Amino acid sequence: MKKFLKKIAYTLLVIFILINAVCVWQAFTFTHFSQQKVSKQTHTNEFEKKFDRIFGKQHPRQLVVDSLTIPHQTLFIKSDTLKLAAWYLQHNADTAAKGTVIMFHGYGSSRSELIPEATAFYKMQYNVFMIDFRGHGLSQGDVCSMGYHEANDVKAAYYFVKNKGEKNIILWGSSMGAASVTKAMHDDKNIKPSKIILEKSFGVMTDAAEGLVRNSMHEPEEPLAAFLTFWGSAEQGIWMFNMKPEEYVKTITCPTLVQWGDHDENVSRQETESIYKNLGSSKKQLVVYPNGRHENLLLKNPALWEKSVSTFLNS
Repeated sequence: MKKFLKKIAYTLLVIFILINAVCVWQAFTFTHFSQQKVSKQTHTNEFEKKFDRIFGKQHPRQLVVDSLTIPHQTLFIKSDTLKLAAWYLQHNADTAAKGTVIMFHGYGSSRSELIPEATAFYKMQYNVFMIDFRGHGLSQGDVCSMGYHEANDVKAAYYFVKNKGEKNIILWGSSMGAASVTKAMHDDKNIKPSKIILEKSFGVMTDAAEGLVRNSMHEPEEPLAAFLTFWGSAEQGIWMFNMKPEEYVKTITCPTLVQWGDHDENVSRQETESIYKNLGSSKKQLVVYPNGRHENLLLKNPALWEKSVSTFLNS
């Protein structure tokens, strides 16, 4: 019996070590994008696909494509010691802008994916400032922290626009961008936008890890999500379990619009409702997009997005 129990114990120990080894590498691939800036789709067999899902593969940076039809300036701003690439869309002197919308993209994305929303905001008579987060697009940096350090990029963008003399600043964030906005405002109480728009934000870091496990690895979320969060923390020297947008929003008092798709495969209804409920603002709205996934909500339902956003901004 003792020998049998020893074998069971050794087997469980080996499985535990293997699971953690896989999570160490997965945490690395999820947070480090390769220097190859163009994603190339490769056709692999089912075995190779399963191998990649379990053991991970590096993700290339998304290609930044400037398809803007609006005149704009390309520039760089500094966040910590890193240069962040940005586009600045400004109305000419003959057109009085209502304010400036600062835009923040999601995980693994870039400012290119925000062009539809940026164009819509510009047509609503707002100037637009949009950046590539550190480690994304054409910005410097090699590591993504899922909003933890990206909050400093939000701060850098906010103060850049504020120092230009802008009085009416609106912060808009999608997914990781929305989470980064909540942390930046929680950490720095001098960040006081007129309004904010949060789209598809995760509730806590383990929720975000569960989404990655569910949709990238196609494996059971528990306990892999906790292991991923732990090893991501160890690799970056930060305690990522403390990344909690649903808690950060308690200190947010400005008018806030929360938007989410009811078929979102990454962010749950519970996460969204928790963020909305916890918001410290007395002027808040929640708009749910029927059949909307973790995708561009403007492209999914242009009429609903434009109505919801323009009504919110004009209220």
